[in-house]
Amino acid sequence: MAVGAARSDEGFTSERAARVVGAACRAAGLDGEGAELIRFGENALFRLASAPVVVRVARGEEWLPKARIEVAVSRWLAGECFPAARIVDDLEQPLLVDGHPVTFWHLIREGDRKATYGELGGILRDLHSMTLPAGVEFPSFDPFGKQELRIDRAPIPEDDRVFLRKRWRELRDQFGELSFETAKGPVHGDAHVQNLMVDEQGQVILIDFEAFCFDHPEWDLMVTATEHHSLGWQTDEQYADFVRAYGRDLYDWPGYDTLRRLQEFGMTTWLMQNVREDERTAAEYRRRISALRNDDAPRDWRPW
Repeated sequence: MAVGAARSDEGFTSERAARVVGAACRAAGLDGEGAELIRFGENALFRLASAPVVVRVARGEEWLPKARIEVAVSRWLAGECFPAARIVDDLEQPLLVDGHPVTFWHLIREGDRKATYGELGGILRDLHSMTLPAGVEFPSFDPFGKQELRIDRAPIPEDDRVFLRKRWRELRDQFGELSFETAKGPVHGDAHVQNLMVDEQGQVILIDFEAFCFDHPEWDLMVTATEHHSLGWQTDEQYADFVRAYGRDLYDWPGYDTLRRLQEFGMTTWLMQNVREDERTAAEYRRRISALRNDDAPRDWRPW
């Protein structure tokens, strides 16, 4: 279902996303008054004041296939009783509002703690052991699909854009040389600990299915492996808990370095989309792009 007409003359900002939420809620028969922005990253997430619902707004119509995947994944995992975010079932989804895919999710009421890295390893182990039923299909993992759009559209200096396009081509060549030894299966595609929530009952819940795919499990292990071995975002104990729960350390795999470079590249292009939001974001982007230009430089990046 489409609402309004797509407009490409305005960049994706939190203010624009708020207007989309208002129109989407009217189309869905919900009250969007007082909706609160809770996160602005690849998507904009708003919590409704009138109902326990989170509204997710994607950047543009090109993301519509991914929004459809999110809906399909949520329905599949719900049928399997897997602890995962749930869409609001009695609404047509996704909506297309002013050129932005919009989905509606049941609010997860958080408890008093965050998920651990051991819990992340355990939930990924369980996810990777699942078998897709007949008739359910998901795409292969694509580390490059969104990158072109990001590089073309981000408000960054032109010399950064030239460098990123060159690095993009280099990474594609390295990607083509990877040799996986594991079987393909369900893969989250963006498996970091912030994509786990712990509800009021203490249940760990997997969220954010935009990159969900059917591919090799290494794609889910590269995130935490890179955050630890390259960025130092976890203690040795935290990372050991992750490895122990999952049963494997990707760092020992010959293809790790290629996946590390792909992960760092994606983390940089993800952030650069929002450099106009505030100076803090712009400063972190400058820190990351500077490190990408020197593969031997320390990664003193901040979690975002």
